[in-house]
Amino acid sequence: MAGREHLRFLGRAAANPVLVGAVLPSSRALARAIAAQTDPAREGPVLELGPGTGAVTTALIARGYAPGRITAIERDEEFADLIEARWPHLHLIRANALALSDLAGETRFAHVVSGLPLLNLPAWMRERLVFDALSLLLPGGSLIQFSYGFHPPVEPPEVQIARAAQVWLNLPPARVWVYRAAD
Repeated sequence: MAGREHLRFLGRAAANPVLVGAVLPSSRALARAIAAQTDPAREGPVLELGPGTGAVTTALIARGYAPGRITAIERDEEFADLIEARWPHLHLIRANALALSDLAGETRFAHVVSGLPLLNLPAWMRERLVFDALSLLLPGGSLIQFSYGFHPPVEPPEVQIARAAQVWLNLPPARVWVYRAAD
């Protein structure tokens, strides 16, 4: 990440640590581990929740997604400006991703990738977000979420959850979780 983007992240994290939810931006290793859980050959767009400075967006594009195939929802105006400047063809929604069911409309996605700090939210809000994200998926799609906890941020019984990766090259170390609607 460029030095200026790193400083921007630190400034936003200091201004609002609960919403940013991390002390440092996602590492390239974490971003790649998240993107690796997606399949660019699958039909449909990808929805990214909370792209921040764009680490995961960069990894998704490197994995083979055209920016025009990515829809990103970013609440923070400075981060949204950064995303818009870097990828003008990406579909950017400037809003709170926690209102996901109101924002996505009729579009269905191959994958939903989330950088939201779910562990900073109450359990009911985390569960609602997971169910809202799963309801936006095309058949066979997945929600990919990372967290710093040892357990998935949400564990509803009617959802399949797999720990897909443990990423040590991130501060703090993170886990990548894949959620799928139970068949």
